[in-house]
Amino acid sequence: MVLDAGCGRASALTAFRSRIGRLVGVDIHAPEPPLPWLDEFCLADLCTMPDAFPAASFDVVLSSFTLEHFTDPDAAMRHIHRWLRPGGTLVVTTVNRRHPVVNAYLSLPPAIGRPLQRALKATAADAHPLVGACNSPRRVREALTEAGFVAIQVRTTAHLARAWQRRLPAYGLGLLGDVAAQRFPERRSTIVARARVAGPDE
Repeated sequence: MVLDAGCGRASALTAFRSRIGRLVGVDIHAPEPPLPWLDEFCLADLCTMPDAFPAASFDVVLSSFTLEHFTDPDAAMRHIHRWLRPGGTLVVTTVNRRHPVVNAYLSLPPAIGRPLQRALKATAADAHPLVGACNSPRRVREALTEAGFVAIQVRTTAHLARAWQRRLPAYGLGLLGDVAAQRFPERRSTIVARARVAGPDE
C-alpha cells in the first residue's frame, strides 16, 4: 500500500498506478473533483494529526514538493515514520533554500508570494502558503534522522526551470538559476531524499 502525502490535485505516482495495489492520498484540501486514480483520500494535516492513519499502514510514502509547506516538518516526518511498516520507504522531494532564487521565492512576504505562486502554478488552487522551515539538504537529513529513519540518502538536482516552465519569464529565471548552481551540488534547486524504516533485524 502506498501513500501520497500531500497529493494535491495531481500525483507523480499516476505513472506507476498499474504497479500499486492500493494508492491512498492525504492533503489539507479535498481535491475537486475527486481524483479517480486514488483508492482512498484522507483530509488531514500531516503536521498535527499523528492518528490520521494506523501505525505500520504503508509500504511506501511519497512527499512530493510538500515539505516546503509544512508548519512543523519534524512532526510530519515522525508521523510518516509511524505510518510506514518496518522496512518501508519514504521518498521526499522539496525545494532547496540554499539556491539563491529559491531562497528569494520562499522569503517573499505573503502579499507578494501568494500572487506569484498563483502565476507560477497550473491553477490558483495549487498555490499554498510557503513556510520553508526544512529546506536545505542538512535540515532534511536532520529531520529524517530525528524521526528515526535509517539508510538516509540526500542529493540535489536542477529542476527549477522545469517546475516554472508554464510562464516564459519564470522559465528563463529558473533556467539561469539551474545553470548557475549546476557546479555547486549543495545549491541546486531541488532536494531528493530517500530513507527507510528499520526492519525487524536492524
